[in-house]
Amino acid sequence: MKRKLEVTELIFKIISYTLLTVFALLCLYPFVYAISASISGAQAVNYGEVVLFPKDVQFQAFKRMFSDNMFWNSYSNTLFLTLYGTIWALGVSILGAYALSKKRLLFRKFFNFFLVFTMWFSAGLVPQYLNYLQTKAVFNSVGIMDDKWLVVIAMGMAAMNVILLRNAFEGVPSEIEEAAIVDGASEFQVLSKVYIPMSKSTIATVALFFAISRWNGYFWARQMISNSNEHPLQVFIRLKLEEFTDPEFMAGWNEVYASDSVIYALIVCSIVPILIIYPFIQKYFAKGVNVGGVKE
Repeated sequence: MKRKLEVTELIFKIISYTLLTVFALLCLYPFVYAISASISGAQAVNYGEVVLFPKDVQFQAFKRMFSDNMFWNSYSNTLFLTLYGTIWALGVSILGAYALSKKRLLFRKFFNFFLVFTMWFSAGLVPQYLNYLQTKAVFNSVGIMDDKWLVVIAMGMAAMNVILLRNAFEGVPSEIEEAAIVDGASEFQVLSKVYIPMSKSTIATVALFFAISRWNGYFWARQMISNSNEHPLQVFIRLKLEEFTDPEFMAGWNEVYASDSVIYALIVCSIVPILIIYPFIQKYFAKGVNVGGVKE
């Protein structure tokens, strides 16, 4: 019986590892193809000859991209939105989650229900757009003409992330908080010295969610940022794609690289920072989701 179980477990592991390996390769393939297409010659890309490895290797697409000042400008705008957007959203979420985790909060059940309700139903795209327009008008009236700050402030709330943080805070033993209060700690000190250090994994996970959301943000950035010099990288990529699909613009194209190679080069450069940062946060990811997503 024991030998039969060992054989069954071995077969299960072989099948599981095989399926996971195939799935991992399928996830990796688009990135490998993007790199290959970005450094392949025009004929190889245009005629679909690039399948996995590059052909007629050249780096002119990257050279053209790096020589474009608008690329660097959009990259800096994306870094701005990601950095300040993550800091702002994380601060708002931590404060909101800390308050909602306290049973002594008046109307706590109502506020928690109202938070979850926004995940079930939303006002819709048009009311949200009108709300952002009014916020933009308020910003302009006080002299804030930089639309990037509008995106930072407006995108500073995500109900799911607040719930993850709230559940993580509720998992902190109340005895530790009581001990800190007895020692004379203020409410802010309890949050900063007790709750935040004991919820680092969940906070790191939520920070990653916010950072990726801001880094990949496209729709509202394009709708709300009117100045082309303030467009983030994702909007810049979209505008380049529209430019390269314009027959008039492409009429005189005679480069050694395809226009698609420039797009793929932009995609590669937009992915690299996330690939660099993710391994450092990955150790917190599974633990953070489990701690914040499960409530005893």
